[in-house]
Amino acid sequence: MTRVTIAEIARRSGVSKGAVSYVLNNRPGVSDATRARVLKVAEELQWVPNRAARILSGSRTDTFGLVVTRTASTLGHEPFYMEFMSGLESVLSTRDCALLLQVVPSPDAAAATYSRWWSERRVDGMVIVDVRVDDPRIPRLQADGVPSVVVADPSLAGGLTCVWTDDASGIREAVQHLVDLGHRRIARVAGLPDLGHVRIRDEALAAAAAEHRIEARIVHTDFSGDDGARATHDLLTGADPVTAIVYDNDLMAVAGLSVATGLGRRVPEDVSLVAWDDSALCRVTHPRITAVGHDVAAYGAAVAGRLFGLLEGEAPAAHLAATPTLRARGSSAPPALG
Repeated sequence: MTRVTIAEIARRSGVSKGAVSYVLNNRPGVSDATRARVLKVAEELQWVPNRAARILSGSRTDTFGLVVTRTASTLGHEPFYMEFMSGLESVLSTRDCALLLQVVPSPDAAAATYSRWWSERRVDGMVIVDVRVDDPRIPRLQADGVPSVVVADPSLAGGLTCVWTDDASGIREAVQHLVDLGHRRIARVAGLPDLGHVRIRDEALAAAAAEHRIEARIVHTDFSGDDGARATHDLLTGADPVTAIVYDNDLMAVAGLSVATGLGRRVPEDVSLVAWDDSALCRVTHPRITAVGHDVAAYGAAVAGRLFGLLEGEAPAAHLAATPTLRARGSSAPPALG
């Protein structure tokens, strides 16, 4: 199929190519009658914009950037990102927009990637995930003036638009659930300690433990199943094993369940397990795993919506997407031995 050109639209409309360019780029300088005639011809010819030309002219690229600071293997196994990206795509696809994804080894590499994409006009805006405490990406994005949505608590966003979930509330609910069951020695198998949401959960766990006067341990990991398994083994084979474990993602919880049963520990009689995010993994195990969760796909969709809002002139703001809630299942129960 031959590509329709501006010259062809101009010829059929009886106007100059300059006038057609003004109309198709929604710029002033032509009469309403001319605008209507050009748009009618463009529609009849099924004209679509030339993406490369739009980039060269400084117009929209219809592409948004997402850089994830994880190993490729961890990213591929973690349900959260698959659901989150499906939520992003559910909105981007309705506007014929694309997601540019790259996996990098460090926050500095992520910041450099975003700056390069922006300087090369490859993206219209950015999605910022896995925000660190004092994350180097935030000041660089602010300095570059990049339209960005930070997927993190407002305290970590540096005044940029953010979409967040109330992690502290989720931790409090998990602890309350376990305390109500009678647990006094619990642990959390957490993610990387410099991640902002992990730090928020750390602080919330310490506060909840102090409030309920219980023992609470934290073991930091890289979010992988292997690290989650090692942490679970250590927590259950030490001199004073815990009776309940809360995990920072579903992958580690499933690995922990396998370790516990392999050690001969009954779940939930000997040890209760609680996951985070509540993907389908939590519902295909035996027993099914109690989880703190929210609609992750809707979370991604909310982020995409805020990106378009920024491009349409919205001022930076914080948007609470969800407060995670606990869904009790068969992996949590009163401890058999206090």
